[in-house]
Amino acid sequence: MTDMRQMVFDWFGGAGPAADTVSESPKPPEPAKPAGEYVPAEPIASLLSRAHFTHPRANREIVFEKARVAYEFRRGKRRTIGLTIGTEGLVVSAPRWTPLAEVETMLREKERWIIAKLGDARERHDRMESARIEWRDGASIPFLGEQVILVLDPRQRHGRGGAVLETGAESLPGVPRLTLHVGLPNSATPEQLRDTTQAWLMRQARRIFTARLDHFAPQLGVQWQKLSLSSAGTRWGSASADGSIRLNWRLVHFSESIIDYVVVHELAHLREMNHGPRFWAHVESVMPDYAERRGELKDEAVPTW
Repeated sequence: MTDMRQMVFDWFGGAGPAADTVSESPKPPEPAKPAGEYVPAEPIASLLSRAHFTHPRANREIVFEKARVAYEFRRGKRRTIGLTIGTEGLVVSAPRWTPLAEVETMLREKERWIIAKLGDARERHDRMESARIEWRDGASIPFLGEQVILVLDPRQRHGRGGAVLETGAESLPGVPRLTLHVGLPNSATPEQLRDTTQAWLMRQARRIFTARLDHFAPQLGVQWQKLSLSSAGTRWGSASADGSIRLNWRLVHFSESIIDYVVVHELAHLREMNHGPRFWAHVESVMPDYAERRGELKDEAVPTW
C-alpha cells in the first residue's frame, strides 16, 4: 500500500497519478519481528551521521549517502528540471509530465553539488545570524569594515535624532576604536535606535558613494547622472543607460575595497550593458584585482536587522 505521506507529497507536486506512478517489482515478505522489538530500517549510527537539510515548505525528501534532504517540489510550465538552492534550502522545479523517478535520478547525479551548496547556504545563514544586531546601548554594528559601538547620548549638541562618529585615538587590541554617539535619551526604544542609526548610515552611504563614483568615472571614461540608494535584499547595485546608478546603502557595512568594486562594476555598465568579455575588460582596466574583491563580497555576511 502506498505510504500516505508519500501520497500527500505527490499531490502537492500537482501531477496526475499517471505521471508520478513508478512501477516496482514485487518484494518478498519480510521476516517476522519479535513482538515489541524495534528494528530500524538502517543502522542508527548511519542515520545520526547524516547531515539534515529541511526546506520550510518541504513536500518531498531524498536520502543520500551522507545527507537527508527535504526539499520543496514544484511542477509547472517548464521544459527542464531546475534546482535552486537558497538560505531556505533546496527547491526542485519540474515539467508537469516528468516522472518522479527521473527527478530523483537527476538529484542523485547532482548529489555532491547539492550537498556542497546546501552546506555553503547553511554556513552563510549561520554567519548572518551571528551578525544579527541587537539594538541597545553598547551594541556594535559594522561600518566600512570596522566595528562601531552604539552609545545613547541625550546631549542636545548632536541635534534631535542625530549622531556623531567619534574615533578613539588609542584603543586596546580587539577593542573597537569607533563609537557612534546617537542623540537619543537613555529610554529610547530599540526601534528608535535602529531607525536613527539607519538614517545616519544612509547619509554616510550617499556621501561615500558619491565620492567613489566621482573618483572612478573619469578612469572609465563615463559620466554618471544620478545616484539612488536602494534597500534590495539580493542586489548590490544597478545602472541605467541614462547614467542613473543605484547602490545598496548596506554596502557601507563593508570595507572600502568592496564598495569600490561595486562602484566600478556599475560604472562599467555605462560602457557595456551586459556581462560579456568587454565589460569585464573595462572593470579590469581600473581594478586588476576585481575578481578577488568580488569573492570577498560573496563571502561577506550582511548584518541582520
